[in-house]
Amino acid sequence: MSPLRSFPDAANAVVVGANGGIGGALVDALLADPQVGRVTALSRRPVTRTHERLRSASIDFASEVSIEAVAADCAADDDIDLFIVATGILHRDPDISPEKRLADIDAATMAEVFHINTIGPALLAKHFLPLLRRDTKSAFAAISARVGSIGDNRLGGWASYRASKSALNMLMRTFSIEQSRTNPGSLVVTLHPGTTNTALSEPFQRNVPEGKLFTPEFVAERLLAVLDGLTSEDSGGFFAWDGSRIEY
Repeated sequence: MSPLRSFPDAANAVVVGANGGIGGALVDALLADPQVGRVTALSRRPVTRTHERLRSASIDFASEVSIEAVAADCAADDDIDLFIVATGILHRDPDISPEKRLADIDAATMAEVFHINTIGPALLAKHFLPLLRRDTKSAFAAISARVGSIGDNRLGGWASYRASKSALNMLMRTFSIEQSRTNPGSLVVTLHPGTTNTALSEPFQRNVPEGKLFTPEFVAERLLAVLDGLTSEDSGGFFAWDGSRIEY
């Protein structure tokens, strides 16, 4: 059974970050769904997989021209029913790692984390939100993280990652308000996937409770199910993989 029953037949879906763990699993899940028509996989590096309903293109957060060009190509084909941003950075050897204390703050590192986790998705929203379908349900979703919740922060640390995801939540909330005026049937949300067995979480999996480290395939299935259950009334919200609402 399709996890996207509330979306129109032959839905047109776009996934950014298609070479990542969650992004790749989302592409696979969408291609396996008979409810979905075309899937567009966007990534900085070329996507190597092939499928009759799959098309791919390269996109670079460092260049708004790149984002604008891909958006123009998508606009020439059809309106978008589902757009998911599955990009993000927490660490990168040898120069980026989550801060453990205030003294670890580095301006250049923080700027890069914000560019990838916050500014890139904002530019995607700028160019792709106007392309969402208007006559039926459509959705723009960005992968966030529970550690981006200000109200849920009781441990501290990870300043750049926390702040960049918190800022992402705020931006999507802000965009949802503007979007409600121009396309009231659409929704704009952020999603928390849970701790997923990907390269992003790999160095930090040791203390994950048993049963709480999810496969990318499980996460993709759950996130699509959550999106299927949301309506325009939920626009601007921040939701976990199990459908529960997370405080900002």
